[in-house]
Amino acid sequence: MLTAILIMALGAIVLGSALGYASIKFKVEGNPLVEKIEAILPQTQCGQCGYPGCKPYAEAIAEGEAEINLCPPGGQEGVRKLADLLGREVKPLDAEEKPKQVAIIDEQTCIGCTLCIQACPVDAIVGAAKQMHTIVGALCTGCELCLPPCPVECISMARITENIDSWKWKYPVIEIKQLKRVA
Repeated sequence: MLTAILIMALGAIVLGSALGYASIKFKVEGNPLVEKIEAILPQTQCGQCGYPGCKPYAEAIAEGEAEINLCPPGGQEGVRKLADLLGREVKPLDAEEKPKQVAIIDEQTCIGCTLCIQACPVDAIVGAAKQMHTIVGALCTGCELCLPPCPVECISMARITENIDSWKWKYPVIEIKQLKRVA
């Protein structure tokens, strides 16, 4: 009985040491600022900012290579949050701010070509080849990337109106002003 306990303890020490070594040897360095910036971005992965997704855009902002006002889905509120986080000046949005919207497929005209499925960055379109497709509204970010590839133009964008189901609390904007001390 004692031998079994000692063998189990020795095995635990060896495996624990191996895991400890691996966690140090294979540690992935990450920039916490990039993670904070990415948390503010809307995660539409639409590329309207000129970057292939939200994470590359967040990395470019953190390195000072990109401005904070390039994300149309984030809107002016997103620019304000990024400016507060980074301590930068709030600039006007570089593109037209659009209302929240969701794609809708006219199921009578859909030919099942799957081009819209391939274009959707968040996999919000469900369907199969030569079958009717549909949009999963909860996943659709309204990026409009599915519109250009559709050969029969059966996809349209519908504005999401604020109602009891879609309304979200708008946090108050608190401006931080530096106080000058009189000596």
